[in-house]
Amino acid sequence: MNTSEKIGLIGGGQMGEALVRGMIESGLVQAANIMTAEPDEKRCAYLQETYGIQVTAAATDLCAFASVLILAIKPQIMQPVLEQYKPVMGSQHLLISIAAGVPLVAIEQVVGDGQRVIRVMPNTPALVLAGASALSPNKAASPEDLELGLEIFSAIGTCVHLPENLLDAVTGLSGSGPGYVFTFIEAMIDGGVLAGIPRPVAQQLVLQTVYGSAKLALETGEPPAVLKGMVTSPGGTTIAGLQVLEEAGLRGTVMAAVDRATKRSRELGS
Repeated sequence: MNTSEKIGLIGGGQMGEALVRGMIESGLVQAANIMTAEPDEKRCAYLQETYGIQVTAAATDLCAFASVLILAIKPQIMQPVLEQYKPVMGSQHLLISIAAGVPLVAIEQVVGDGQRVIRVMPNTPALVLAGASALSPNKAASPEDLELGLEIFSAIGTCVHLPENLLDAVTGLSGSGPGYVFTFIEAMIDGGVLAGIPRPVAQQLVLQTVYGSAKLALETGEPPAVLKGMVTSPGGTTIAGLQVLEEAGLRGTVMAAVDRATKRSRELGS
């Protein structure tokens, strides 16, 4: 669905660019309705030339242009950036933060609890428009704000609405998840090499296998256990391999990894 809202991105790094690309390619927002505030002149020129959006280095320009402000910045600089924007922000602005580990209350302490704010936890596959994001609004945000937030982040993958107390779990699951998946992919490639397959060929086969398996699960909607059963014949090769994974405690190890990452996210946000 196309929106006439004007979008301002505070930060023009990789995640900011992913959002720009997603909003334009999905038809959600026209390039003329997007502006990015980015201090790096070369980065500004690249974004303007590549996507046809407007760029600026001034907070006043961005706030005058946009009704939605997306904070696509590192958590470490969140407070000084918010303090820079606070004098030129008003009730007409919806503020969306993708800074990991920065809770809504920390943002509200700078901009005020009357400011409409949404916190989002995306992940790195958003860079190829295949991200998994979860968002949580503050009390000042309206149902329309929530719908708009879901539309924006659905443009770079999939997006769900969750209470903020679950965003640390989202960080441990889908935020950190690509790291787990890449480790598994790397191990499968090494397994192929061990079995005698040339590494480039093993990588090609493994990447397509992981991609195809995820696509099959998404498109059929079948539980993973059912899909696993489709490839697991009695006394066959798959069940022999699965036995090794079960003996090594793969399930418990992955569950523990998600739990540990969730706890670490809580520590970083406290």
